[in-house]
Amino acid sequence: MIEVRRATTVDGEAVGVVHAASWEAAYAPFFDASFAAEQVESRLARWHERVASPEGLVLVAAVDGRVLAFSWSVPSSSRPGFAEINSFYAHPDGWGTGVAAALMSDTLRRLRAEGFDGVHLWTLRDTPQSRRFYTKSGFTETGATTTRDFGDGQEIAQVEYELKLG
Repeated sequence: MIEVRRATTVDGEAVGVVHAASWEAAYAPFFDASFAAEQVESRLARWHERVASPEGLVLVAAVDGRVLAFSWSVPSSSRPGFAEINSFYAHPDGWGTGVAAALMSDTLRRLRAEGFDGVHLWTLRDTPQSRRFYTKSGFTETGATTTRDFGDGQEIAQVEYELKLG
């Protein structure tokens, strides 16, 4: 059974493990090996403070007590009335199990209950697995694109997706 709940301070390590493993599987191939390794390591430690913060909504999805996915949403800084999903990751061990779909359903339900009109997110253009997932979850591409530098001076293309909640 999949349990979706708000993250607590004790979840910081588990969220970091999910983020690091998912990021390594999906994003590391875009970077130099040493830079990718640094980025994986940094994701292990950054979540303790974030889950303790009252700002934003951090949810986890667990199976048999093991956290396998998480989402982090905040009010959008660029789109009034919208939330933005800043992070949505599932551990590779959870891919194809339904844990990410359950987490997305609950994330959207909670954002709707908080009164948001819609939600948007950015994902890497060249990650077809994540793009298929967002489409299956009801999101559509907005047509907006941007680039992101993860810290190595290399610009990587991103595309925006949105979903109306009203």
